[in-house]
Order: sequence, then structure tokens, then C-alpha cells
Amino acid sequence: MSSESLTFSAFADGRLWLQRRWIQCALGRSGVIATPLKREGDGATPAGVWTLRQVLWRADRMPRPATRLSAAPIEHNAGWCDSRGDPAYNRPVRLPYPASAESLWRDDHLYDVIVVLGYNDAPVNDGAGSAIFLHLARPDYGPTEGCVALSTPHLLEVLTLAAPGARLLVSSDLSGA
Repeated sequence: MSSESLTFSAFADGRLWLQRRWIQCALGRSGVIATPLKREGDGATPAGVWTLRQVLWRADRMPRPATRLSAAPIEHNAGWCDSRGDPAYNRPVRLPYPASAESLWRDDHLYDVIVVLGYNDAPVNDGAGSAIFLHLARPDYGPTEGCVALSTPHLLEVLTLAAPGARLLVSSDLSGA
């Protein structure tokens, strides 16, 4: 399989298929939900196939990840708009921002590396969920707010394998690969 068509598969039971083996991942606190039912703030990870769009990373904490995906360092004032009705909904913004926006510059390490996923972005459906990322997991793999999270070594491995066009499949099907 070419890296351009590479698909990583995450399942509702917290497994991700990576290079012929299962690894642990964290998903939303409300589980995996069918995409048409996904709503802002519900804590669910949307089921579907999402293109890995861009890598963002904390250059003060780590070197640029090895990847063929587009990559940019996270700046101190980087945010992501999660305010329904705002023209920048589910888009990057500069903080402070007049509407609600999540800071990408966090004290914890969850956003030291973020992969922006192609969820709800072409075109944006207001209120269908924002800031659905692939990012770093908590040490205990605690749930996310709707993202998919991996350990640092596993996320960096995904990035070395990924090229433009790589995708993440999120499924509520527990049968696996």
C-alpha cells in the first residue's frame, strides 16, 4: 500500500491498527458516534474516514516531527474557534479571539503534537463539532473531548509513515481489521 493511500484505523474499544499490530488509543469520553449525530461539546469522536491535513507542534518542546505532511510550529497565541455561529468556527484563530476558542498552546503535553483531521472542514457545518484532532494521549489514556489520542512514540511513528492523502478511519465496529 502506498503511503499516499495509507489508512490508520481506530476502533471504539480504544485500539488502533498500525503497521500490522494493535496499539492503544484514547477516544472521546462519550465514545464513537455516527457523524450526522455529532454535535459541538458532546465529547464524542465522529465515525468516518478523515484525511490527515496538517501537523502542528510545540517547537519549544520538541524538534519538527519527521513527516511528509505539511507542518508548522504552534505559536503562543494559536487557538481554534469552537463558537457556533462564528465565521471562524472550526478554524484556526489568533488569541485573544472575541468568540470562544480553544488554546493550542497548553501547559500539559497533549498538544505538543497535533494532526489536524479533515473533519467538518469542507464545508464547515456549524455546530457539528470542532477541533477534532489526532494528538498525544494522557499517560493513563484517559478520554478526550472527541479527538483520537496516541502515545508520543506511536503518534511520531504514524507521522513518519504518513504522506499527503493519508487517512484515519474511526469506527464504532469492534470487529477490527
